[in-house]
Amino acid sequence: MQETEFFQLSATTAILLLVGFYGATFLMSLLISQKNENVDGYMVSNNAVGFGLSTASMIATWIWAASFYASATSGYKYGLSGPLHYGFWGALMILFIYPFGKRFRKLAPKAHTLAEVIHARHGTSSQMIMAVSNIVGSCISLMVNFTAAGALVSILSPLTFIQGVLIAGLGVLSYTLWSGFRTSVMTDFAQLAAMIIAAVVIIPLIFFNAGGPEMLSENMWRLSSDQADFYSTRAILEQGAPYFVAVLAYAIGNQTIAQRLFAVREDLIKPTFLTATAGYGAVVIGLGMLGLLALFVGLEPAGGDMNNIIPQMASTYLPPFGIALFFLLVVGSLSSTADSDLAALSAIVMTDVYAKNLAAGRPDPRRMLWWGRCTMIVATMIGVIFASLRLDILVMLVFVGALWGAIVFPVIASFYWDRVDNRAFVSAVLSAVVLFTIVRFELLPIAGAVAVFFEICSAIGGGVVLGLMTFGFFGRTAALAVGALGMLVMLPAFVGTLREYIVLMGSLTAYGVSATVCAGLSLRNQQRFDFSLLADRVTSFQEAQDAMSAPSAQRPEIQPVQG
Repeated sequence: MQETEFFQLSATTAILLLVGFYGATFLMSLLISQKNENVDGYMVSNNAVGFGLSTASMIATWIWAASFYASATSGYKYGLSGPLHYGFWGALMILFIYPFGKRFRKLAPKAHTLAEVIHARHGTSSQMIMAVSNIVGSCISLMVNFTAAGALVSILSPLTFIQGVLIAGLGVLSYTLWSGFRTSVMTDFAQLAAMIIAAVVIIPLIFFNAGGPEMLSENMWRLSSDQADFYSTRAILEQGAPYFVAVLAYAIGNQTIAQRLFAVREDLIKPTFLTATAGYGAVVIGLGMLGLLALFVGLEPAGGDMNNIIPQMASTYLPPFGIALFFLLVVGSLSSTADSDLAALSAIVMTDVYAKNLAAGRPDPRRMLWWGRCTMIVATMIGVIFASLRLDILVMLVFVGALWGAIVFPVIASFYWDRVDNRAFVSAVLSAVVLFTIVRFELLPIAGAVAVFFEICSAIGGGVVLGLMTFGFFGRTAALAVGALGMLVMLPAFVGTLREYIVLMGSLTAYGVSATVCAGLSLRNQQRFDFSLLADRVTSFQEAQDAMSAPSAQRPEIQPVQG
């Protein structure tokens, strides 16, 4: 089957679907808008979001454009195990933040961003490392989603790529601007419900229209030996292992997850994250099966672009109403992530740029809201402009992913180990990023002694990843045992062989170097940090302002933020 033509909706139908979708979400945002917006509600819904909304928001936020295209590509490229390597490890990303998230919330129950807590723990330099990495990551995510919107519109309708990007950008901004994070959470719930309904209809339709079970049995010959092997070594090393390593980096480093962690009621953290783990995994693995079906039917991606697999499958095997559902499914998924990126960016600028630095710890909530809304407008403009240029953002994605990998150990250690200080945090992150850059972009020949050095760093990094994951659920003793055992097993396996897998080596190097430097410098530090200070230093901005505005006879004494 060599079908490469796409079925197109009419321009009128496409416009009606887009206007209907964004119009409905805009009307929903009006229902929850407030004339005098609460700044803490704008950023984290006053730390009081319930189970259903927070779970739906977590799932919807992480089912984004890449969830569609990358999971389908995994199924098409790696065969039977491909969708599992994307969906399962991605689901673990949500799972592994919950034990650490409980610790974050216990120490700083009124936090808005993770960088804000890092500021209270270490100071400005460590805070800005966290904030800048999140700003760059969210801007890239925004560009990816707007680019996906433009590509979808140009493929499935007569509208142009630029028109699709503009409609998506203005649509998302229109319903997120006024009420911020609260709007993102409310619309995520509706968008997830629509996505699930669409997926329940679309995936079975494509499967049975493509031939059903008989097609699978008749076309097994199309799979190579690797693709037919459920435990393919190639799939594990090229897809599964790098993504597994990235799990903790995205869980700890991404503000969209941290924002939901700080927004959900503290007693609901565990059930929320466990349910979101199962929901995300089920939906994304299902979407990846479309790539596997494309492999079975012998589809050739149009223009050699793997991102065309899902639109081709929809065009070939869905009736017109099914294509309209698919259109809304993708628009809903990328919009739910784009609005989360806008909310995350606004919270970072409001808290970490304005409140903690420009306002010197004494922010005006009304001015904070002005900063937040201006951030959303500017971020949307940047996202639209760069999406319109169709720039190659792979290098930036890899770099930001490494930066997040470099901060994982210092961040987690900062909330459990009282010896970690600002010097250890900054030195660990910077040294890890430098060495990652050398490996990933091969600035030095990765051979001989240089390769062995980085393979040793990678073995340490592998032990760190396993140790941290164990630590979250089973404590320090088990973590040290698992981490040490993992390092000892990986060291002889990696030396001489891992140099063939540069992406995996680079990611593990970031973990290994940051952990080694952070631990080494912290062991030399004799000063101890009092974790009880974090709750005093990280407070609700609106409550603090209301207290300052109270009559002097009733006004409690407000201590300035330190650190």
